[in-house]
Amino acid sequence: MRTRLTVSFLAACMTALATLSLAAFAADDAAKDAKDGAKGEEFQLAPFPADKTVRETTTVDGRKISYDATVGSLPVLDEKGKSIADVMFIAYTMPGKDRPVTFALNGGPGASSVYLNLGALGPKRVQFGAEGNSPSDPAIAVDNPGTWLDFTDLVFIDPVGTGFSRSRVPEDEAKKKFYAVEADIDYLSRIVYDWLVKNGRLTSKKYLVGESYGGFRGPRITHTLQTRLGVAMNGMVLVSPYLDPAASDNGDLSPLPWMLTLPSIAAANLERQGKLTDAAMAEIVAYTRGDYVTDLLKGRSDPQATERIVTRVTELSGLDPAFVRRSGGRLETQAFLREEFRGEGKLGSRYDSNVTGWDPFPFSPDQRTNDPILDAIIAPTTTAMVDFITRTVGWKTTARYYALSYEVGRLWSWGKDDEEKNKGSVEQLRQSVAVDSKLQVLIVHGWGDLSCPFMASKLIVDQIPLMGDPTRVQVKEYPGGHMFYSRADSQAAMRRDVMKVYATH
Repeated sequence: MRTRLTVSFLAACMTALATLSLAAFAADDAAKDAKDGAKGEEFQLAPFPADKTVRETTTVDGRKISYDATVGSLPVLDEKGKSIADVMFIAYTMPGKDRPVTFALNGGPGASSVYLNLGALGPKRVQFGAEGNSPSDPAIAVDNPGTWLDFTDLVFIDPVGTGFSRSRVPEDEAKKKFYAVEADIDYLSRIVYDWLVKNGRLTSKKYLVGESYGGFRGPRITHTLQTRLGVAMNGMVLVSPYLDPAASDNGDLSPLPWMLTLPSIAAANLERQGKLTDAAMAEIVAYTRGDYVTDLLKGRSDPQATERIVTRVTELSGLDPAFVRRSGGRLETQAFLREEFRGEGKLGSRYDSNVTGWDPFPFSPDQRTNDPILDAIIAPTTTAMVDFITRTVGWKTTARYYALSYEVGRLWSWGKDDEEKNKGSVEQLRQSVAVDSKLQVLIVHGWGDLSCPFMASKLIVDQIPLMGDPTRVQVKEYPGGHMFYSRADSQAAMRRDVMKVYATH
């Protein structure tokens, strides 16, 4: 078994699916450029519009606040000073002395920052990612009660190949410059640095937010900024992060893959019963790191070990005992998601197993459709973001907007034998905390997320040395899945926890 990600977010789970055609514009310069680039021809791209700013308002805690919304771009330069890419950003800023600035990135690789922008942190939001949401629901942006804008400026960055951000070099060169682990960290770190310099914000307090594969990026970008570019971040907030890909490997021998997912499966079952509480989850976590792992390691040396596992896992998951017995109490994610709602002809989502979609091929031995959440979030986020950029702000371009680019996922290079991916970012997380004794790290998860399970972060943080204040690196969990912030109560709880982190500075 191998727990893998898709989008936001979510690299390892990306499958070879057809490129989405959801853009609001008929002209698709990117497709022509990619074709020309494959032939080794020089790209002939029209320049992006100049940065543009409009004045907007939103309401937070009953108080109306005004802010500037800026859509703009920064060039990526090669060693000779030639522009090889254009990176688009959206910044929300307010006047005020000593306001912090927070940079936000989603994951994939291949996801733009729209999910954090219109779902979690930005001043406006569009509903998506919860049970019952439909792609054809009106994509109307409304005031976001969970925005962070009242206590920090916000800058959302779209990596090359996502949003409107684009490469200016042929495909083979783009793979080396942008679509590889180390290259991705290098140019994104420089984009953060360049935005700070351009806007005179080097002396501001600085924070980084990364969701999913953005959580993989977070510690690496922070460490690069600290040690190579001379910019010290004050804190990181890692949302449903993908920190240690190797932890989900080798389920034939290692108990870790099964330990990571069982608590999230149990959380989904508790939620369906209306019994999901902190106390109930604490008991499940204790079982997972205690009797469950002990019995998994015993194997056939103790004939009763498997019986104990099957009995307890059946109770925790609410699944058919025969299914649990056939799996030996080791619940493979995709098999579980088909089994959970098989009687209803539906599939659960790996991002939140209680969010479902119809299974169009219920009698196929393999799942033949994409994830229920993954398919449903593209239309509302794309429509709302393109409308905001081109109509509200008036930043006009005829290019296609990629909320999620499968092409980037296809081109992505993980390094020889997946070496770079399997290293994860835990090493850089430890080093960043060690370098700066005031750096704050908050890791937040939804209990029901099977793409980036919360249990992985709990185990990772428990192995990090204290290095002074034990609260400097924390893990918090909330009801919901990968995008738990689609639930108002969970979003509000995260906002309160984040404000405590910012208040330390």
